[in-house]
Amino acid sequence: MGKDPETRYLDDSTAISKFPLATSETYKNRSGERVSTTEWHNVVLWRGLAQVAEKYVKKGTQIYIEGRIKTRSYDDADGNKKYITEIVGDQMQLLGKRPDDSGDEGGFGDASPKAGVSQRSSTPSQGASQEAGNADRQSAPPKEEDPFDSGDDGPDDLPF
Repeated sequence: MGKDPETRYLDDSTAISKFPLATSETYKNRSGERVSTTEWHNVVLWRGLAQVAEKYVKKGTQIYIEGRIKTRSYDDADGNKKYITEIVGDQMQLLGKRPDDSGDEGGFGDASPKAGVSQRSSTPSQGASQEAGNADRQSAPPKEEDPFDSGDDGPDDLPF
Protein backbone atom coordinates (compact mmCIF):
# COMPACT_ATOMS: atom_id res chain seq x y z
CA MET A 1 0.00 0.00 0.00
CA GLY A 2 1.41 3.33 -1.03
CA LYS A 3 -0.87 5.43 1.18
CA ASP A 4 -4.03 5.17 3.27
CA PRO A 5 -7.19 4.51 1.25
CA GLU A 6 -9.30 7.52 0.32
CA THR A 7 -12.85 6.47 1.11
CA ARG A 8 -15.92 8.50 0.26
CA TYR A 9 -19.63 7.79 0.22
CA LEU A 10 -21.89 8.49 -2.74
CA ASP A 11 -25.38 9.97 -2.35
CA ASP A 12 -26.99 6.60 -1.78
CA SER A 13 -24.47 5.63 0.99
CA THR A 14 -22.40 3.51 -1.38
CA ALA A 15 -18.77 3.41 -0.22
CA ILE A 16 -15.86 3.71 -2.66
CA SER A 17 -12.18 3.44 -1.69
CA LYS A 18 -9.21 4.29 -3.88
CA PHE A 19 -5.52 3.70 -3.18
CA PRO A 20 -2.24 2.91 -4.92
CA LEU A 21 -0.84 -0.62 -4.64
CA ALA A 22 2.65 -1.77 -5.60
CA THR A 23 3.61 -5.12 -7.09
CA SER A 24 7.26 -6.10 -7.15
CA GLU A 25 9.21 -8.67 -9.13
CA THR A 26 12.75 -9.80 -8.37
CA TYR A 27 14.83 -11.90 -10.74
CA LYS A 28 18.42 -12.52 -11.79
CA ASN A 29 19.52 -11.20 -15.17
CA ARG A 30 21.92 -12.97 -17.54
CA SER A 31 24.98 -11.68 -15.70
CA GLY A 32 23.64 -13.04 -12.39
CA GLU A 33 22.74 -9.67 -10.89
CA ARG A 34 19.54 -9.42 -8.88
CA VAL A 35 17.06 -7.00 -10.48
CA SER A 36 13.92 -5.68 -8.78
CA THR A 37 11.11 -3.90 -10.58
CA THR A 38 8.10 -2.29 -8.97
CA GLU A 39 4.87 -1.25 -10.66
CA TRP A 40 2.17 0.88 -9.10
CA HIS A 41 -1.52 0.22 -9.70
CA ASN A 42 -4.60 2.28 -8.89
CA VAL A 43 -7.10 0.11 -6.97
CA VAL A 44 -10.80 0.88 -6.57
CA LEU A 45 -13.03 -0.98 -4.11
CA TRP A 46 -16.79 -0.62 -3.80
CA ARG A 47 -19.39 -1.11 -1.06
CA GLY A 48 -18.45 -3.64 1.65
CA LEU A 49 -14.86 -4.07 0.48
CA ALA A 50 -14.43 -0.29 0.56
CA GLN A 51 -15.67 -0.22 4.14
CA VAL A 52 -13.25 -3.00 5.13
CA ALA A 53 -10.39 -1.10 3.47
CA GLU A 54 -11.39 2.09 5.25
CA LYS A 55 -11.35 0.34 8.63
CA TYR A 56 -8.36 -2.04 8.37
CA VAL A 57 -6.05 -1.03 5.52
CA LYS A 58 -3.32 1.53 6.14
CA LYS A 59 -0.17 2.59 4.32
CA GLY A 60 2.28 -0.31 4.27
CA THR A 61 -0.35 -3.04 4.76
CA GLN A 62 0.19 -6.09 2.58
CA ILE A 63 -2.96 -7.16 0.77
CA TYR A 64 -4.04 -9.52 -1.98
CA ILE A 65 -6.47 -8.07 -4.52
CA GLU A 66 -8.37 -9.96 -7.18
CA GLY A 67 -10.46 -8.09 -9.72
CA ARG A 68 -10.62 -6.77 -13.23
CA ILE A 69 -8.69 -4.10 -15.11
CA LYS A 70 -10.75 -1.16 -16.25
CA THR A 71 -9.66 1.83 -18.34
CA ARG A 72 -11.74 4.99 -18.29
CA SER A 73 -11.33 8.51 -19.61
CA TYR A 74 -12.16 11.97 -18.36
CA ASP A 75 -11.52 15.58 -19.35
CA ASP A 76 -9.16 17.57 -17.10
CA ALA A 77 -9.58 21.24 -16.16
CA ASP A 78 -7.94 22.35 -19.43
CA GLY A 79 -10.27 20.22 -21.55
CA ASN A 80 -7.63 17.57 -22.32
CA LYS A 81 -8.78 13.98 -22.46
CA LYS A 82 -7.04 11.85 -19.80
CA TYR A 83 -7.06 8.08 -19.44
CA ILE A 84 -6.69 6.11 -16.25
CA THR A 85 -6.36 2.37 -15.77
CA GLU A 86 -7.60 0.92 -12.50
CA ILE A 87 -7.96 -2.44 -10.81
CA VAL A 88 -11.57 -2.79 -9.70
CA GLY A 89 -11.32 -5.22 -6.81
CA ASP A 90 -13.82 -8.04 -6.42
CA GLN A 91 -11.99 -9.82 -3.59
CA MET A 92 -9.46 -8.68 -1.03
CA GLN A 93 -7.43 -10.56 1.53
CA LEU A 94 -5.39 -8.81 4.19
CA LEU A 95 -1.98 -10.43 4.48
CA GLY A 96 0.67 -10.39 7.16
CA LYS A 97 0.02 -9.78 10.82
CA ARG A 98 -2.49 -7.58 12.54
CA PRO A 99 -0.95 -4.50 14.09
CA ASP A 100 -1.91 -5.73 17.58
CA ASP A 101 -0.56 -9.29 17.10
CA SER A 102 2.07 -10.46 19.54
CA GLY A 103 3.90 -12.62 17.03
CA ASP A 104 1.25 -15.15 16.08
CA GLU A 105 1.51 -16.21 12.47
CA GLY A 106 -1.31 -15.83 10.01
CA GLY A 107 -3.17 -13.17 8.17
CA PHE A 108 -6.26 -11.13 8.78
CA GLY A 109 -8.51 -13.55 6.89
CA ASP A 110 -10.62 -13.18 3.79
CA ALA A 111 -12.47 -9.91 3.31
CA SER A 112 -14.41 -10.61 0.17
CA PRO A 113 -18.12 -10.43 -0.54
CA LYS A 114 -17.97 -14.22 -0.88
CA ALA A 115 -15.91 -14.76 2.27
CA GLY A 116 -17.94 -17.73 3.43
CA VAL A 117 -17.39 -19.51 0.12
CA SER A 118 -13.66 -18.96 -0.15
CA GLN A 119 -12.64 -19.62 3.45
CA ARG A 120 -11.57 -23.11 4.36
CA SER A 121 -11.36 -24.58 7.80
CA SER A 122 -8.37 -26.65 8.83
CA THR A 123 -10.06 -27.96 11.96
CA PRO A 124 -11.92 -31.28 12.01
CA SER A 125 -15.70 -31.18 12.15
CA GLN A 126 -15.81 -32.93 15.53
CA GLY A 127 -14.73 -30.90 18.50
CA ALA A 128 -12.33 -31.98 21.24
CA SER A 129 -15.17 -32.03 23.77
CA GLN A 130 -16.88 -34.82 21.84
CA GLU A 131 -13.69 -36.86 21.78
CA ALA A 132 -13.10 -36.34 25.52
CA GLY A 133 -16.46 -37.95 26.26
CA ASN A 134 -15.37 -41.08 24.38
CA ALA A 135 -12.20 -41.69 26.39
CA ASP A 136 -13.29 -45.19 27.36
CA ARG A 137 -14.16 -46.32 23.84
CA GLN A 138 -12.51 -49.42 22.46
CA SER A 139 -9.93 -49.43 19.69
CA ALA A 140 -11.08 -49.50 16.09
CA PRO A 141 -11.95 -52.88 14.57
CA PRO A 142 -9.16 -54.58 12.63
CA LYS A 143 -8.72 -53.45 9.05
CA GLU A 144 -10.17 -55.79 6.43
CA GLU A 145 -7.69 -57.52 4.16
CA ASP A 146 -7.38 -56.31 0.60
CA PRO A 147 -8.92 -59.01 -1.67
CA PHE A 148 -6.58 -57.96 -4.51
CA ASP A 149 -3.42 -58.28 -2.43
CA SER A 150 -1.63 -61.54 -3.25
CA GLY A 151 0.41 -61.35 -0.08
CA ASP A 152 3.81 -61.18 -1.76
CA ASP A 153 5.79 -57.96 -2.07
CA GLY A 154 6.42 -58.35 -5.79
CA PRO A 155 4.87 -56.26 -8.56
CA ASP A 156 1.29 -57.00 -9.49
CA ASP A 157 0.20 -57.89 -12.98
CA LEU A 158 -2.04 -54.85 -13.49
CA PRO A 159 -1.11 -52.65 -16.47
CA PHE A 160 -1.32 -49.40 -14.47
